[in-house]
Amino acid sequence: MILETYLKQNNTTFKQVHLASGIPQTTVRSIDKRDLDKWSIEYFEAIGKTIGKDKFEVIKELENLRSALENQVAPNEKKIAGRYNLENRRYIGNKNKLLSWIEELLLNHVSGDSFFDVFGGTGVVTKKILPNYNKFILNDFLFSNNTIFKAFFGDEKFDSSKINDYKNKFQKIESNHIDDDYFVDNYGNKFFSNQDARIIGEIRTQIEVNSELNEREKSILIASLIYSTDKIANTVGHYDAYRKNIDIKNRFVFELINPIDISNKKIDIFRKDANQLVREVKTDIAFIDPPYNSRQYSRFYHVLEGLAKWNKPDLSGVAMKPPVENMSDYSKTVAPIIFDDLIKNLNAKYIVVTYNNTYTSKSSSSKNKITHEEILESLNSVGETRVFEKPFQFFNAGKTELNGHKEFVFITEVKK
Repeated sequence: MILETYLKQNNTTFKQVHLASGIPQTTVRSIDKRDLDKWSIEYFEAIGKTIGKDKFEVIKELENLRSALENQVAPNEKKIAGRYNLENRRYIGNKNKLLSWIEELLLNHVSGDSFFDVFGGTGVVTKKILPNYNKFILNDFLFSNNTIFKAFFGDEKFDSSKINDYKNKFQKIESNHIDDDYFVDNYGNKFFSNQDARIIGEIRTQIEVNSELNEREKSILIASLIYSTDKIANTVGHYDAYRKNIDIKNRFVFELINPIDISNKKIDIFRKDANQLVREVKTDIAFIDPPYNSRQYSRFYHVLEGLAKWNKPDLSGVAMKPPVENMSDYSKTVAPIIFDDLIKNLNAKYIVVTYNNTYTSKSSSSKNKITHEEILESLNSVGETRVFEKPFQFFNAGKTELNGHKEFVFITEVKK
């Protein structure tokens, strides 16, 4: 961020530094993610050569800029000292362990200034590559993920003092006063202790009826509640079932998230069907990590979806699920057709697809609905595709046997 800001102040671009110095543009971009004290002297020389300044002058100006950036935040925009970062979630198919590899592939094999995270999920990919691009489109069809995106990546100003006051207030709640017991009646002594469920429901209702919060502030508090709730839930990582015959302890503590600094970035957040959205937007790089098996995310995370929506539907079944909605075609047998439609309607220079080889899994719910060959066929129909692979430990709840599991990344340069 320091180098990007500095170059803009000197009417210079990453590409100009690359052309003047011979250092690859991807390398020039990547150094901006390092601490200034760890930059090589050749980088300062390259920058100075580009803008016509001595390397020592460049060093001094960058140090002054770093100091200015650290102190320019207004009082009501100070970072919240929260407990939870974006990646602190249990989520099937998350890419936390693959982020560095994915970023390296992006830096070395694609170029552009805009990035479209088509199936955003937890949002960790966008967070990881945030320093590398200026324009982002972040999309996911889950209400809970959309709320979390607005909380972490939103550009609306928020009052940190107000948020901290609510944290202190919520941490003192011991029972419900305005909530109608919906949450405790449905989830108490199942996913949570009765006491924890009662407090969670009370906090969510207080947020809902509050007229003093702007949309960003409300999203931050709801996202904080989601993270705090998920942290202590009596599950194996999702809400398709809860662990039975155990004594559920009172463990809930409301803690805040840490919103992400998106200064000088443009991030458009959507909750749309991906196949519809690709017909409406344009990007340099489209990153695609769709669900590949029969596990429906809206059913796996229905409790968190309910917290985000707070529409209190009638629930049924052992896991207390709401009526079916938001079911993804990517988890059905029509997935190859839907995927092909997505690829053919993307308006992008590069398409990057992640895939794991669970197609031969013995578990029917884990079997991929789209094969490796079908992905390649769709991608090759719009451009030239390269395939990268590495071993990866897949999410396993105990019933799925996977040997030689690999994660693949397909990178397609789209035909002009």
